[in-house]
Amino acid sequence: MRLLKFAAVSALSLTAALALTACGQGSATKQADAPAGKSVVRYMNFSSNDGHEKDLTAIVNAFQAANPDITVQVETVPYADYFTKLQTAVAGGTAADAFELNYENFVTYASNGSLAELQNVDSSVYKKTLYDAFNSGGKQYGVPESFSNVVLFYNKTLFKQAGVAEPTADWTWKDEQAAAAKLTNKATKTWGDYQPVSYNEFYKVLAQNGGEFLNADRTAATFNSPQGVEAANFLVGKVGKTMPTEADGAGTPDFDSKLFKSGKLAMWHTGIWMFSALDGAKFDWDVVVEPGNTKKASAMFANGLVVNAASKNAAAAQKWIAYLSASDETTKTRLASSWELPPVADESKLKTYLDQPKPANREAVFTALEEPVLPPVVERQQEMQDAVTQELSSAAAGRKTVEKALADAQSKVNGLLKK
Repeated sequence: MRLLKFAAVSALSLTAALALTACGQGSATKQADAPAGKSVVRYMNFSSNDGHEKDLTAIVNAFQAANPDITVQVETVPYADYFTKLQTAVAGGTAADAFELNYENFVTYASNGSLAELQNVDSSVYKKTLYDAFNSGGKQYGVPESFSNVVLFYNKTLFKQAGVAEPTADWTWKDEQAAAAKLTNKATKTWGDYQPVSYNEFYKVLAQNGGEFLNADRTAATFNSPQGVEAANFLVGKVGKTMPTEADGAGTPDFDSKLFKSGKLAMWHTGIWMFSALDGAKFDWDVVVEPGNTKKASAMFANGLVVNAASKNAAAAQKWIAYLSASDETTKTRLASSWELPPVADESKLKTYLDQPKPANREAVFTALEEPVLPPVVERQQEMQDAVTQELSSAAAGRKTVEKALADAQSKVNGLLKK
């Protein structure tokens, strides 16, 4: 499984572009000529690029066979170019009838009027938390297409050798760190735990501690709180004790995966996209839902499907995205080709995935969806992420106290929100 892509367009730049459109730059979606008696749905995506084009074609063919009055025209764009091209197309009135968005970009497009509200969606076919992620202001502007999430990987062999009880779904931070201390052996360069000190991990552990990253209207950062300080201390406090430091190589490309695969790491916080990378591992391993502190909270990454607000074929476009997201044909195709996980609620349809021998506890992937945390989203997304990671890294390296680093990070984020 590949890691779900991430990018966030600037809502400010997109809004400005849409304003130009309203002033005469074009106001309607360019519509392809339809064959006699047929509607044409233009669909733009990035996730089938570089390996899954044939899988998408198979789904299109099955949809058209079931819906002979609709023709789907696919445009696949490399991820690196996708959001720039989409932004330009939406602003110029030439965007496809339906298109793919990751969650972060969905938030931006839903807030500026670019998306059509979907009508009479059968929400029962989707995992509830995934479906709800594409609701904005009480209106459904998209349906989930696929997802990945983060769980706790662990080396069963190391646990057994050390006589330490394996992780369970009831574990807390305290349980994790008690086990990590027993499993760490610096003489043999074996570590008990690895969890990157970064923005992506911080917003998650903050949620696990009952804290909030932003206020309700996303106008101010709120993570420099008692819950935030405790969460940051949990992350930073592991460094050099139960998990490696920058000097040990932590943070360099593939450091954590190589460490785990070498049998020198007992617990590893990472995404389910790493399952296939552990094929052939010379030790026994499994996964469990990550521990929390005051509550559970698992990082969830989702791609969604939306309909262009300017589409002339909105009804046909909605029929297409409903099929692409949750039909039996799509589910079978995704599972057979390891093209990310489908968002369907009926786990009997996921049997081929759940029945694979490793990891044995694949059910944890779906249990983690019951209490997810989604990434905080702002206009200047990458700058925000970089600022938080930089400050936490300074604390991890001992250049600042956790309290100072968190205060400085919040100040930087608030500065970005005001610009």
